[in-house]
Amino acid sequence: MRYRNVTIESIGYELAPNVVTAEDLESRLTPLYEQLHLKPGQLEQLTGIEESRYWDPDFKLSEGAIRAGRKALSASAVPADQIGMLIYGAVCRENLEPATACAVADGLELSAAAQVFDISNACIGILNGLIQVANAIELGQIRAGLVVACESCRQIVDGTIERMLQARDMDIFKHCVATLTGGSGAAAVVLSDGSFGPQGHRLLGGMVKMPSVTIACAPGVPTPAFRPAPPM
Repeated sequence: MRYRNVTIESIGYELAPNVVTAEDLESRLTPLYEQLHLKPGQLEQLTGIEESRYWDPDFKLSEGAIRAGRKALSASAVPADQIGMLIYGAVCRENLEPATACAVADGLELSAAAQVFDISNACIGILNGLIQVANAIELGQIRAGLVVACESCRQIVDGTIERMLQARDMDIFKHCVATLTGGSGAAAVVLSDGSFGPQGHRLLGGMVKMPSVTIACAPGVPTPAFRPAPPM
């Protein structure tokens, strides 16, 4: 896809407040480390990750997305009532039905005429969402759109640690260690047709290849891209 009339207006994000270090996770895995004769520091050495974030227990995913969305809208020239499409593209969702996007749209007080829905496609959902919004803008169906996502790793990491401790097996450790790299946070991107003001950067286009998505921005603008790692 090539775009002539799509602009990235702004990006907003919200970090989860609770810091969890690699040492914190390893302390919970002490019985496994002793069983497998692993030295402390292996997790950071294997993954390169020093710390990640957790939301508070029972924190609503829609609230994280709303906070990120507010920041993105505030940094843009697009009024909330001009958002014609909102897509929630995270792996983690509050419900299968209704869409988490519905709660986010309500929290951001978007127009009742806005198209609102979720996209679920593993780690590339938010990039798929950007392409969907950009297509609608390029076709003249909407003037602006918003893509949001909020992820929470607490439950996934806790479940993985429990599985590791029960198995105490090197193969299980190797297959599950990547799951311990998960983090929690929220992000939002505002796209428009460029008619709201001079700010923003032109989105040149996007390319979809199974199983990857790449989008291209104007020169000088970092190009977001995601290509999933091969299965372990």
